[in-house]
Amino acid sequence: MHARADALIPRPVLFWTGVVLTCAGVIEHLWMFADSASMDFDMSTMRMSPVMWAAMIAIVVGVVISACAVVQPGGSRPAVVSGPPQTPGASRHRLIAILTFALLVDQMKPATLAFISPGMRAEYHLSTTEVSSLPTVALTGTVVGSLVGGRTADRIGRRATILIASLLFLGTTVCGAMPSFRGNLIMCALMGMAAGGMLPVVYALMTESLPPGRRAGIMVLQAGLTTTGGYMAASGLAAILIPLAGWRVLWFAQLPLVLILIALNRWITESAAFTERQPRPERIPASVLFKRPQTVKTLVVSAYAFAWGLVYWGFITFLPSQFAASGVHGMSATTLLFISSLLAIPTCAVAAWLYMRWSARGTMVVYAALTFAALLALAAVGMDGSRPVLLATVMLLFAGTAGVIALLGPYTAEIYPLPIRGTAGGWAAAVGKSGGAFGPPLIAVILSVPGGMRIAAVFVALPMAAAGIAVAVRGSTPQSVAQPPGDAVPLDTELDDLVYGEGLPARATPLPDEGGMAR
Repeated sequence: MHARADALIPRPVLFWTGVVLTCAGVIEHLWMFADSASMDFDMSTMRMSPVMWAAMIAIVVGVVISACAVVQPGGSRPAVVSGPPQTPGASRHRLIAILTFALLVDQMKPATLAFISPGMRAEYHLSTTEVSSLPTVALTGTVVGSLVGGRTADRIGRRATILIASLLFLGTTVCGAMPSFRGNLIMCALMGMAAGGMLPVVYALMTESLPPGRRAGIMVLQAGLTTTGGYMAASGLAAILIPLAGWRVLWFAQLPLVLILIALNRWITESAAFTERQPRPERIPASVLFKRPQTVKTLVVSAYAFAWGLVYWGFITFLPSQFAASGVHGMSATTLLFISSLLAIPTCAVAAWLYMRWSARGTMVVYAALTFAALLALAAVGMDGSRPVLLATVMLLFAGTAGVIALLGPYTAEIYPLPIRGTAGGWAAAVGKSGGAFGPPLIAVILSVPGGMRIAAVFVALPMAAAGIAVAVRGSTPQSVAQPPGDAVPLDTELDDLVYGEGLPARATPLPDEGGMAR
């Protein structure tokens, strides 16, 4: 089934009108930022002018009407394949490339928080505890966004949810022009909602668009490279742009990437499996995640996600400021973190190979153990260790955490059935971000005491060890991994027992397999 480009968005004129209106509001804020160059881009003494308020209203209105334009009218089915006719392989490769780019943009947004914190702290004269409220608020936004985005993806579709998240990305680029710290908190919360809403939806769409024999390796590699790549891109931009135009420019530097993502929307396809379920009369509650036989899955995934969030968002977020304070023997914090994230890339390829060829659960345990070992080593070395040892320890930490998050999203998408796949992915992402939502202020308190860095490393290492044990003892095995590589067995073979067996309405029509063919 092929669809014309204008059929992909139900109301294209309204959609592009909203995009133009949003861009106009963002450009006005960008102009105000450029105008502050004479003050070394310090906007803390400025006030929101009437023009800026009007631009904010334009952004809100533009995002809302564009979001409404992408939702299919009630009872209609979203298009499955976009653009001109393509071979299935070509369409699939293009979709993989675009969704990989979307994940890269998604990961850059929250990763930027680690690099703007020092400059923001200096401009607004904030304490360590006060500046820690920025990642807390932003990551709380990602928790809300993941829960809402995952649920929305199961209701209105994967493609529409990705587009709505992209629109929020566009509007929240104006984080860089907020004069007050409170304004930054509000915009970063909205930015977090966009970032949280996209992540689980992309994994659900990938799971339903790729052949079972190949998707495991592709998704794990994609997840790991985009997480590491997002951090690399943020740290690289910070190293280049912050000395030139201050911390605020990091938000505006991502504007072209968001515009490219929106321009590529016509090649983001809806999965055939989801489309064939439309319109669906049943309303599956989110609480099904905590009913048998989903309960153990959800608890194990939650433990793994929470442990990663506590390490990545609660601990690694403070590494730039801790390295900057210690001097790291002449090496800048951004340079050290960039090198560490760069050298962590090969671990993602190894994780993909092990996940697909050896054992999904075993691979997850290995990377949890690697992260645990790195944290204990960092606790032993501290910030005053030798430069080679410190660099090796941080590299090990990035390798472990990159592997953990690379495995989490694909694993979650594969072990849950299609009707609740978006909801489950959103829950896992929300739990991961919740570890960072309350982690930063807690870590900030620990860092304020003597030897705080060592104590913090041990503190976040313990949940990671517990998560690895949970996966080893009670983790599920994804069907695409359990089957031979070329055996295209649908993930939802036991869907009636997994979902509909819990007193929910029986399925009225045959559920399509991952290739869109009803069975």
